[in-house]
Amino acid sequence: MTFPKVIYSIVGQRLDRASKRRGAYEKRFERRWRPTVSLAQMAGVTQIHLLYDNEQLLAEEVKEDIEQLNSDISVSLHQVKFGDPWELAEVHLTLVDFVEKEAATFRSDYEYLFHITTGTHIQQICIYKLVEGRYFPGKILQTAPGEKGGVARFQVIDLDLSKYDAVAERVRRQKEAEENDLKRGIPTLNLKFNQMIEELEIISRRSPYPILLMGPTGAGKSDLARRIYALKHKTAQISGDYVEVNCATLMGDNAMSALFGHRKGAFTGALESREGLLQRADNGLLFLDEIGELGLEEQAMLLSAIENQSFYPMGSDRLQESRFQLIAGTNRDLRESCRQGVFREDLLARINLWTFTLPGLKERLEDLEPNLDYELDQVSRTLEQRFRIAPDARKRFVEFASRPESLWTGNFRDLIASVRRMTTLSDGGVIRTDDVEREISRLKAIWYGDVGEWKDSSEKDSLDCLGRDILGHMDSIDLHALKLVVDTIRQSSSYAEASRKLFEKSRLRRKQMNDTHRIKSWLQRFDIELKDIPLKGKP
Repeated sequence: MTFPKVIYSIVGQRLDRASKRRGAYEKRFERRWRPTVSLAQMAGVTQIHLLYDNEQLLAEEVKEDIEQLNSDISVSLHQVKFGDPWELAEVHLTLVDFVEKEAATFRSDYEYLFHITTGTHIQQICIYKLVEGRYFPGKILQTAPGEKGGVARFQVIDLDLSKYDAVAERVRRQKEAEENDLKRGIPTLNLKFNQMIEELEIISRRSPYPILLMGPTGAGKSDLARRIYALKHKTAQISGDYVEVNCATLMGDNAMSALFGHRKGAFTGALESREGLLQRADNGLLFLDEIGELGLEEQAMLLSAIENQSFYPMGSDRLQESRFQLIAGTNRDLRESCRQGVFREDLLARINLWTFTLPGLKERLEDLEPNLDYELDQVSRTLEQRFRIAPDARKRFVEFASRPESLWTGNFRDLIASVRRMTTLSDGGVIRTDDVEREISRLKAIWYGDVGEWKDSSEKDSLDCLGRDILGHMDSIDLHALKLVVDTIRQSSSYAEASRKLFEKSRLRRKQMNDTHRIKSWLQRFDIELKDIPLKGKP
């Protein structure tokens, strides 16, 4: 079935202009090809909509010429204010607005075409995106001059790629690869973490607003911020630099100067003017790690800079502009910091639009082995030598690393350091069981120090004497501390001796020392009686 054709076209300021030499009689029969006028020669056309900006006289002339060539065609003029026809975003939004207003007139029994031959290159690109994105319910029309002044040639381009299986499959694979940009290289089997990264990728592609990354030290906030920057830079959302600073390192005048810059003589020691981090991040991304460590004065200036995209450097009365994307990182509970009066509620409200909490390694134990392989590969690339871990050594390391006693207080930083130590001490690039056992001893010392003895959970559990009902309601951190206390008591001849071992540093600063009372009071926090824990040599 053939449907009547409706064509939309931007009037070409150069191609559609008629010759100045022609007379009135020659007007209709001018030989020079004019793309929009030639639309009158296309079979089945009933309506033509002409879009123009400032060239109203030219648009009216083109309308008149089309109607003279084909009186059956109805021509409508639409003044569309493009502003700068070479500004991609502005042109795209203008065309979207126009099509949305026209949507009420679209009918299912008409064939709609958007003429792409005229207009600037930017306008042509935007028409293409308009049709591809299905804002415009039709196809693209390309025209070309006919041979020796004959009827123009018309080519209809259908952007419904689903009709072309091979092309559609390639587009699907490419889209899938692009959607995984943020996750690529992050080894994870954790469903919750996967969902978080997928949502963060969508937001990173679409939103220019601040992002807040929360989570413990070593959870990967800095690495994720760099990945977000790479994604935004790749997709041309930002063109400037990636700028990162740990706010815990900024104090006093140094904080103000580092963030906002200063002018010569702004304070004692300011011998030269200095550009601040916010200025360096202009058109780029600024990652403020540990933002909760900033002072209240710096927080107030940062809030103003985020909202106004401008700030005053120290000692200057000239406003400095900077358009930057902000990512903030923290291991603090910023709401609690607000309640304590050390963090501004208005700043938290401004940076809390998109908030993501990164889990620590203990919450992603299924990701431990994939990250072990990833870090081995990273070391191999850095040192240009292949490292691997023997199967029995791998089994021992993963079994140890997954136990409740393994604290991983530094999270993935602990794992990275562990892999680097084992590869350094391995022979022939192969990590063996002996290398793993030495590393296990190091990790125990890092997590527990020299106080008490770290016992594997594969041995008889020293906490069995307390009963499972008590242990079932305790957090992991309390269980680890309690295990240390119980083990120390069971290796001591008296409760006082055990207390002296556990409080060996702090007891020296006390005027009165009742060691047994201290350990008894500590246990009472968990409703545990001292007498329930047997001493050395006693059942």
